[in-house]
Amino acid sequence: MKTLRHLLSTDDVVQFVIRLGLLALLILWTFLIIEPFVPILTWSAVLAVAFYPVFSWLAKRLGGRPRAAATILTLIMLGIVIGPAAWLGLSAVEGIKDIASQISAGDLALQAAPEQIKGWPLIGPQLYDLWNLAYTNVRAVLREVTPYLKPLAGMMLSFAGSAGVGTLQFLLSVLVAGFLFPYGPQLVDAVRGFLIRVVPEQSEHFLELAGATIRAVSQGVIGVAIIQALLAGIGFKLAAIPSAGLLAVIVLLLSIVQLGAALVLIPVIIWIWMDKDVTTALLLTVFLVIVGLLDNILKPLVMGRGLTTPTLVILIGVIGGTIAHGIIGLFIGPIILSVAWELAAAWVRTDRDATANRPEGR
Repeated sequence: MKTLRHLLSTDDVVQFVIRLGLLALLILWTFLIIEPFVPILTWSAVLAVAFYPVFSWLAKRLGGRPRAAATILTLIMLGIVIGPAAWLGLSAVEGIKDIASQISAGDLALQAAPEQIKGWPLIGPQLYDLWNLAYTNVRAVLREVTPYLKPLAGMMLSFAGSAGVGTLQFLLSVLVAGFLFPYGPQLVDAVRGFLIRVVPEQSEHFLELAGATIRAVSQGVIGVAIIQALLAGIGFKLAAIPSAGLLAVIVLLLSIVQLGAALVLIPVIIWIWMDKDVTTALLLTVFLVIVGLLDNILKPLVMGRGLTTPTLVILIGVIGGTIAHGIIGLFIGPIILSVAWELAAAWVRTDRDATANRPEGR
């Protein structure tokens, strides 16, 4: 009898292991199939959450027609991606390719001191001589360093080459988000049901926190940064600045990681005053100063709550997301990492509060 029971228990264990192995294989296989679409689906979900208030408002204005509202909103987003965003991306790619070719050729060019500086009162001649001295010395240093930068040129060209794939991913993400808009409540219920199984006591709080964080980062950080970069790129193009698209992308990166666009705008304004007439320089300066202050105006308007995610978390999300998923990862990286940070912090606070409120001796 003991032997029979032993055999039965062994059979049960073997069947359990086989079932578990088959389930693990199914999960792994499913992940491998959908892995190429993970960035697209993630960005689609972010867009759907970020723009759902706009979709809801538009659907009400159209007399309760969610499909028409989703179509209109999708067309508007496609127009933004195909129009100004594509222009900014193509300009940046050209700038990256130009710099990469200079590094590969061992001739990284610098801008010599403009002759107009000599005519500036008081500091003109001294500034001209100092600029030329720095230009000569730095150029000599770059000639020595450039051969060691050639691997960087390959990385830059590879990044530029992925721009086409990134643009296609953006377009697909917008289309998928358009399909998700009408099914927003059902998707929220599905996520709520999953959270109830994982964290039953905090499911509603975590769901609200995740949605609020996605909107705060996507609208108040990513959205404002994109607007700043597009407007800055327009200003750079009007000023006929070399590599205007690349500089606009740098503005985008600085704005996302909360360092501010001034690190690019101030040198550009100085260059404009050296290269343009007074009227043109004044108009462009006013425009770029407004662009630089835009985040201070828009963030309080579009962010429903203050962003508590540390800047370092956003920076790591930008770098890690770009390495993992290319251009589209530049945007989804900081959002996903911010959501993970906020949920983890809320979980820790909940456990800490529960421990503090627990009666002694239990």
